[in-house]
Amino acid sequence: MSSKKRAKERQKAMRRTSLVGAVVNLALTIGKVIFGIVGQSHALIADGVHSLADLSTDLMVWFAAKYSNQPADEDHPYGHARIETMFTVALGVVLIVTSVGIAWDSAERLLNPSLLLQPTPIVLLIAFISILANEGLYQYTMIAARKHRSSLLKANAWHHRSDAISSVVVLLGVAGSLLGLTYLDAFAAAVVAFMIAKIGWEQAWNSIRELIDTGLDAKQVSAIKKLIKNIDGVHGVHMLRTRRMGGSSIVDVHIQVDDFLSVSEGHRISEHVRHILLESNKDIVDVVIHIDPEDDEVSDPSSKLPLRSEVLKDLRSVWQEDIEYLDMEKVVLHYLNGQIHIEVFDRAEPAPEVSERLVEKAQQLTYVGRVSWYCPLSRR
Repeated sequence: MSSKKRAKERQKAMRRTSLVGAVVNLALTIGKVIFGIVGQSHALIADGVHSLADLSTDLMVWFAAKYSNQPADEDHPYGHARIETMFTVALGVVLIVTSVGIAWDSAERLLNPSLLLQPTPIVLLIAFISILANEGLYQYTMIAARKHRSSLLKANAWHHRSDAISSVVVLLGVAGSLLGLTYLDAFAAAVVAFMIAKIGWEQAWNSIRELIDTGLDAKQVSAIKKLIKNIDGVHGVHMLRTRRMGGSSIVDVHIQVDDFLSVSEGHRISEHVRHILLESNKDIVDVVIHIDPEDDEVSDPSSKLPLRSEVLKDLRSVWQEDIEYLDMEKVVLHYLNGQIHIEVFDRAEPAPEVSERLVEKAQQLTYVGRVSWYCPLSRR
């Protein structure tokens, strides 16, 4: 499936689940507030406010679906997935603010017994209906979240479940109040507030960690490193970095290959590593691989060595007497361990003493290491 088609299906799923959630939560909000007032239950009214928060987050998801699934462009080369992350932070903040308001009101009622309400049995029925409705929304939304790897849908699913759990607390609190423990209704509202705050904090904090490019957990990173090390042609792995982008992961890594490998073979190995990583984990959507002939994680011993144009200029200077034997375009340079190792391919086969002289002259340059000589006969 193409990335464009996958993004389109993801957008449809996000909008569909948010629309279903919005309709259900609108009905629950109205029902809980009305019957909370009629049935004199502070806990049910608080739960109605929670459902109103659920409704607002459903609307967030609906709008986020439109923008977060847009394809990458020149200004956003990694796509727009973090719009979803920002909405998830906003969702968490809404939950926390909601919980503070409920907790404040509950505390006032617990400290002033005259403000306590006396619930009626109708509240139990509404709370039970809320439990069934929100657990159904949780299951429905979580299936879509897992299928499309959406952190925002997952957060919204847990929001639905938190409403279901808060309704369970309401059910218990109201039942206790009906049995004579009048403070239990307000206490249940305070417990609901705590639960809402906890879920809101977890969702917001996880998304903030993503926004500041927190890497994958140590177990996942270790698995990725082990997988790469076992690929044919890879001699080492270093500078492995990971980050999240919406519901996806991005990996960039340096891999060490044979130090005298050709550029094309090194590229072929890197593409093979990239393919295996993408196939191994559906969450990984982008992999950048840097090829190294040596481990440069701590230091790069070859960083101050001269580039090709300067090296050839120096070689022409020391080889000027025998330059007729050489095709300077056939000089291959290998930057390793703080030295430049040279491979020379002759256009003609010089006398042994000539090639030996050329090797000695090249090695007069302080940065030159091993010099290898190849002539037409040796290439046949």
